[in-house]
Amino acid sequence: MELFELKGKTAAVTGAAQGSGKAAADLLEKAGARVFRVDLEEGIRCDVSDEQQVEKTFKQTGPVDILVNNAGIAVRKNALDITREEWDRVIAVNQTGLFLCARAAARRMKEAGGGMIVNLASIMGFSGGIYANPAYQASKGAVVNLTRALALEFAPMNICVNAVAPTFVRTALTEPVFSDPQKLATVMQHTPLGRLPETADIAHAILYLASPAARCITGVTLPVDSGYLAR
Repeated sequence: MELFELKGKTAAVTGAAQGSGKAAADLLEKAGARVFRVDLEEGIRCDVSDEQQVEKTFKQTGPVDILVNNAGIAVRKNALDITREEWDRVIAVNQTGLFLCARAAARRMKEAGGGMIVNLASIMGFSGGIYANPAYQASKGAVVNLTRALALEFAPMNICVNAVAPTFVRTALTEPVFSDPQKLATVMQHTPLGRLPETADIAHAILYLASPAARCITGVTLPVDSGYLAR
């Protein structure tokens, strides 16, 4: 079980104030890591879409062994209704922000001899989804392939890059779905196991990919989806 221990490791978790980000930060701490919580609301305050803020944040944390790229937003509007500004903001946070944080962390990991990066993708990165949400789907599809691209580029630096792809999990981001009985029923029709993961289930997958147990895994996106993508 020591392969899942993170004693002596330093981690940065973005979007760590609530939801899966908070659950991941809590679990990494429980596993022994020193965790920097990065968020717009609390902890180390940072808008991940702002390059200068990202660089300032990683100067503050210093070298990190683990990065969990969790920060993300959604604008649930279809392609005909979403504004250019809304589209740009989703891409800026979910795609560009993830890249900026990965790059900043990797530069420091390279100097330290390696590290682990875990990105938060989504089942929507592999499918068109149940509901029209094109900006989010596009951004998460980019995360899946960016994970592969960075894994190949960073491998010679002993940096593993993987991702976790959750299905619908009850958080502030998904409350519009969970608070609507009809929408939730539709989600459950696409959930073969008949149960949806909780934030703790996402955190468990993140811990695995951040731990020495996953030292030979890179470029992989692990669905935590109760069978959604198996259909």
